[in-house]
Amino acid sequence: MLESYDSELRLVVPANPPFGQEFHSDGFVLRVTGQNRGFIETAQTLNVEGAELDRLIRTHRDFFADRGEAVEWKTRAHDVPADIPERLLAAGFAPEDEETVMVGVAQSMAVEPHLPDGVALRTVHIRADLDRIAEMESEVWGEDLGWLADDLHRRIGVEPNNVVVLVAEAAGHVVSAAWLIFQDGTDFAGLWGGSTLTQWRGQGIYKALVARRAQMAHDRGTKYLQVDASDESQPILLRLGFIALTTTTPYVWTPALN
Repeated sequence: MLESYDSELRLVVPANPPFGQEFHSDGFVLRVTGQNRGFIETAQTLNVEGAELDRLIRTHRDFFADRGEAVEWKTRAHDVPADIPERLLAAGFAPEDEETVMVGVAQSMAVEPHLPDGVALRTVHIRADLDRIAEMESEVWGEDLGWLADDLHRRIGVEPNNVVVLVAEAAGHVVSAAWLIFQDGTDFAGLWGGSTLTQWRGQGIYKALVARRAQMAHDRGTKYLQVDASDESQPILLRLGFIALTTTTPYVWTPALN
């Protein structure tokens, strides 16, 4: 599974990028612009180390510095060379929360969702619903995630058949949301979002959203579901049958405020 993950899900350049986004890959490093912040990831094994790696990091950091943009460098625990995190720190990047890369078999997760009374799942795509999701996510995480509605709207506009956004609603209010991203030509679909308002947690809504997305993935013939799981989500996913492959940590460089 880890080999498939590395070969199929890293350095992916979409055939039709969302409007305003640009992807550039040299086969070892992928650089993305036009998102809420820049994004960089690498092949599992880089072809440079030591001083050459330091120069590579500085080159990409300075590219975004010239644009006045923050940038996320996505690392995995099994990447080579192993000192990439230390060299990112030395270049001024700061780590955010570590997540666990987890994979499950879609067929085994594709069960009928069970929801608490008064809660219903609905597939959404119009901008007003995406704004409601961004508001809920901002409340959950305690920061302005308004850009999320823009990002989902662009993705749906480019690949409407490969992006499925779900909300869990109670009395007309969004209490949880999650989305499913299909990757053409791979065995994987990605599970993203999965955030629930505090007062609605512990009632099986997250589990129901996983089950519904697993049904959709299985119906499309997708073999695996992949999640970058937080510490809160990991125990639930383990109980559902997911396995942990590695960990991933974003390292973020932010321009100094003038």
